[in-house]
Amino acid sequence: MALEFNQAWFMDESTEDQRLPHHRNPKEFVSLDHLAELGVLYWRFNPKDYENDEELRKIREARGYSYMDLLDLCPEKVANYDEKLRNFYMEHIHADEEIRYCLEGSGYFDVRDKDDQWIRIWMKPGDLIVLPAGIYHRFTLDISNYIKLMRLFVGEPVWTAYNRPQEDHPARKEYIKGLTGKVGMALEAH
Repeated sequence: MALEFNQAWFMDESTEDQRLPHHRNPKEFVSLDHLAELGVLYWRFNPKDYENDEELRKIREARGYSYMDLLDLCPEKVANYDEKLRNFYMEHIHADEEIRYCLEGSGYFDVRDKDDQWIRIWMKPGDLIVLPAGIYHRFTLDISNYIKLMRLFVGEPVWTAYNRPQEDHPARKEYIKGLTGKVGMALEAH
């Protein structure tokens, strides 16, 4: 199922509240194909039936996502909420994929493109994205201040974030090397 046309866009350079949309003027939307070129995978499912979703099960099986947990992210449910949100918004990479499925609420994943520009991806209920290992990214809630996410991992979860700069990190080197050859594989997701 296709991502709605207005769910990903190039960000402006404003330092206003990170939870705002930060559209450029004029707005510059980003296609699923452009995200796929960066290695970002996307699917859309019914978030009300995630426990019985056959397509989700097939993807988890095919990609080896054996670990799953749920995270409610909001001021009322997370200790040190403001500090955690600041940490999530620090530009970083991971040595493994980051897989998130939005079940309720909404928030933004920002990823860097090949020209080091920020692309904002607005996650809403039903959106599942996979950020490849080594891509610079960050996360924040939007003004709703609430999101419920399913977090998926291959094996035991690894929570280590490596803040930028990480050009010598093996995952970053592999990501850069693979940018040119990934397009065909990534396009299968949407």
